[in-house]
Amino acid sequence: MTKQQFVCAVDVGTGSARAGILDTKGSLLGRAEHPIAMHQPKADHAEHDSRDIWSAVCIAVRAAREKAGVAAEDVVGISFDATCSLVVRDRQGGQLSVSVTGEKRWDTIVWLDHRAIAEADECTASGHAVLDYIGGVMSPEMATPKLMWLKRNLPETWAQAGTLFDLTDFLTWQATGSLARSQCTLTAKWTYLAHEKAAWRRDFFDVVGLGDLFEHGNLPERASPVGSDIGQLTAQAAVELGLTEKCRVGAGVIDAYAGALGVLGGFAGDEQNIGRHLALIAGTSSCVMAMSPDPQPFAGVWGPYYGAALPKLWLSEGGQSATGALLDHIIRWHGAGGEPDAAMHAKIARRVTELRATEGENLAARLHVLPDFHGNRSPLADPHAVGVVSGLTLDSSFDSLCKLYWRTAVGIALGVRHVLEALNENGYLIDTLHVTGGHTKNPLLMELYADATGCTVIEPLADEAVLLGTGMVAATAAGLFPDLNAACLAMQQGGRTRASNPASAGRFDRDYRVFLEMHRQRQALDAIR
Repeated sequence: MTKQQFVCAVDVGTGSARAGILDTKGSLLGRAEHPIAMHQPKADHAEHDSRDIWSAVCIAVRAAREKAGVAAEDVVGISFDATCSLVVRDRQGGQLSVSVTGEKRWDTIVWLDHRAIAEADECTASGHAVLDYIGGVMSPEMATPKLMWLKRNLPETWAQAGTLFDLTDFLTWQATGSLARSQCTLTAKWTYLAHEKAAWRRDFFDVVGLGDLFEHGNLPERASPVGSDIGQLTAQAAVELGLTEKCRVGAGVIDAYAGALGVLGGFAGDEQNIGRHLALIAGTSSCVMAMSPDPQPFAGVWGPYYGAALPKLWLSEGGQSATGALLDHIIRWHGAGGEPDAAMHAKIARRVTELRATEGENLAARLHVLPDFHGNRSPLADPHAVGVVSGLTLDSSFDSLCKLYWRTAVGIALGVRHVLEALNENGYLIDTLHVTGGHTKNPLLMELYADATGCTVIEPLADEAVLLGTGMVAATAAGLFPDLNAACLAMQQGGRTRASNPASAGRFDRDYRVFLEMHRQRQALDAIR
């Protein structure tokens, strides 16, 4: 009998590294997690230590394999997904500080760091053609503005920089020693145009003062397609990960893109219908992703990106910069709140259900929340946007916290509706949301995603859709399937369906009109001089 083979998927989020061992059917056999540190020396600055991240990855991989009860030699493929954070190393591969504190260990600018908002505005003002493939507006969460900030504010670091990585590619380098970069990371965050023969528009970097980027970045002329075989584990990496040198390493993806593969993989190769489906990867922030056989460029949504997830498909990415983080903030902010742990979220959700049962479905109907507390990623592409709360009273009880939490959740769901309308006005026909991430554990949000958008909501049966997506990538690199589409079809897990409640449509139509009016009024207030 042929010996069973397995793959390892690694997912590095904002606060932890997770690892899973999967079989060729996509079943998660063992999972482990280890925290990573984040340093925030001042407002809008957030930094990681890449050595700490690699250590957490190794701990998680070893623990996941032990839980799965799988022998090291039977894990034949590994791949990584991670947040779109920027790692800076010198010419010898050593750490370089990205921190105003000068500490070398802080060598990674976290994705959510907004220190480079002025530089992002400069990129947008350039009007360069690369902006056509990021929705017309540069985000401070992308690589270019962060690199501009680094060169201007930490010139010694810039002078010594020899290699610049998106975090996913850093992990691949740690594993293999290869400087290959993923088509996903470069296309989505580095203005790499995968569909063009000359994929780098070097004149753009000249315009924004980064003409020497390629002297410091060690960037390839061509990116590696998602799932391509980058090589085998080095002897050192194999020991640290508790695997063997025979394990192949696949070109990985940004974490949200792994989630998109995990929930939309069942439609790989179905170009006619995949455009009806939207992946909603919802945790600290939320990403929405739609794919189509043809490019659908428009303002306010990132992309279209060619081959950033599935081959030959264009991907449009929208999102909300603070969703789970916003609900945490509301709990901390309110006098009746406290620590926003799972128990507190569950307690509030139970009380909201009770209040709705006694006070009716129009609970706190005059309370409205515009959820742009960390800017508006989509569809306005306005990193300067701020949140708005309308309808507050002197009530400071726990029930008032529950009402504010409920209406904040409504605002988050209406934000998804706002992105959906933008997509559907520009060529998509989306009627189904595939939700994965931490929000699937929040019954209020899962109900609202169906009812406030009018879409069918599908919650994946996979325990960890992000790990599943990365497992698909690893299986492709290991040669267990002929290509990524085949891996996705073989490993996809299906999901549970929730239909929207037509009786609630009128209530949320009203809320949405208020939501749009609040956007207009905020803009009007900002315009007053």
